Amino acid sequence: MIPTPASATVGGWGVEGSLPLLAVVFVAGAGTGLLFVVSLVAYRRRRSAQYALISVAVGALLARSVVGAGTVLGVVPMPVHHYLEHSLDFLIAALVLYAVYAHAPGSVGGDARSE
Repeated sequence: MIPTPASATVGGWGVEGSLPLLAVVFVAGAGTGLLFVVSLVAYRRRRSAQYALISVAVGALLARSVVGAGTVLGVVPMPVHHYLEHSLDFLIAALVLYAVYAHAPGSVGGDARSE
């Protein structure tokens, strides 16, 4: 038996080349891709900074699926995977919170109109 590095296994299951894991990442990526298209359509209809921020956040969520697929396919090394995934997690949370906080009715610089 060929030993695998600890970073390439999760609970004894190998990440690289795992077909079940790749299937999950593919389904998540397809769903997120659809949500990204919907967010772009919403931005195109509204043309506001708030919708642009949400589209960028959903695009970053789609990028997470691409990084995950790259890891399963052996293109993205596990340390890079973790760095990118957690950086994208932070970016998504920051964008969504900023969109809500900065563009809330009554906030400084926010929309005064109700939608």
